[in-house]
Amino acid sequence: MLQLVSMGLLTVLFALLIHRALERRVIAREEEHQRLTNKLEASRRESISMEEDNSSLGRILGQATALYDITKDICKTLDKEEIFNIFREHVNSYIDLGDCRYIEEMKDTGEYRDHTILPLLINKHNIGYLVAKGIRAEDKDKFNILAGQFILGMKRALLYEKIQELSIIDSLTDVFNRRYFLQRFREEIARSEKFQYKFSFVMVDVDHFKKYNDYYGHLVGDAILRDIAAILKENLRQIDFIGRYGGEEFSLILTETDKEQAKFATERIRRAVESRLIRAYDEDLKVTISQGVSVFPDNAEDAQALIEGADKAMYTAKDLGRNKVCIYGESCAG
Repeated sequence: MLQLVSMGLLTVLFALLIHRALERRVIAREEEHQRLTNKLEASRRESISMEEDNSSLGRILGQATALYDITKDICKTLDKEEIFNIFREHVNSYIDLGDCRYIEEMKDTGEYRDHTILPLLINKHNIGYLVAKGIRAEDKDKFNILAGQFILGMKRALLYEKIQELSIIDSLTDVFNRRYFLQRFREEIARSEKFQYKFSFVMVDVDHFKKYNDYYGHLVGDAILRDIAAILKENLRQIDFIGRYGGEEFSLILTETDKEQAKFATERIRRAVESRLIRAYDEDLKVTISQGVSVFPDNAEDAQALIEGADKAMYTAKDLGRNKVCIYGESCAG
């Protein structure tokens, strides 16, 4: 009997062991299934994230390419008006604007009170304003980015203008240098010949300049030259030209000006210099000039002959006591 009971207990224990083993196997399979499910879900999420990242990168790349294209187009030219036209064309392709303008100087802001006004700064210096009407709030950032490309183009144009200016302007007196003046001189001969105009060429020399330079020093001499150049410019029209011919000599082109008109203009210049008190550092100086005039085509029809004629007339003025105006082939005034 005991033997039968023992066998029964063993059978039950064996059954329990088998059941638990099967149960652990089922649990392990469920856990493995869950791990696989989680892994698949993580993989799916990673795939979605990568797609979103790729899409975002695509948008960023597209925007960068678009900005590169805008900058490339703007930088094709150094003309400020053309730069703005290219910029406005690109803006209109990205933003629906009612109006967009570039203004170098804004005198009345009231005219643009319903516009967005964007100051354009280069090295903290205001070069003008972009004014735009009808920009939606969601487009303002885009407009500012595009405006940045416009500023880049303008910066190049202004730098080019400065380089050009430095190549043609005498740094001391702020008038044309000799090389550029002679170029304009030849152009004026061709223009006057074509339209049968007269013009007067004037050589101007500062009287006793060497004495001032030697006695007071070169700094005072430089100050005299700067002031004389300023007086000459004050007494010329916008259509006339002035250049520093060399040393203390200046040269003038009085466009569409005959002999009688040149006499009047050069006499006005002589009196203006004579009456001006030049302040050169601690010195107050009275300075005069001598002028010689030759007229195209009355005295000559080529640059060299006109220069020689005006030069001879100028030295005649000096020989007669300085502070005078002499017309080539005629008597002197002053």
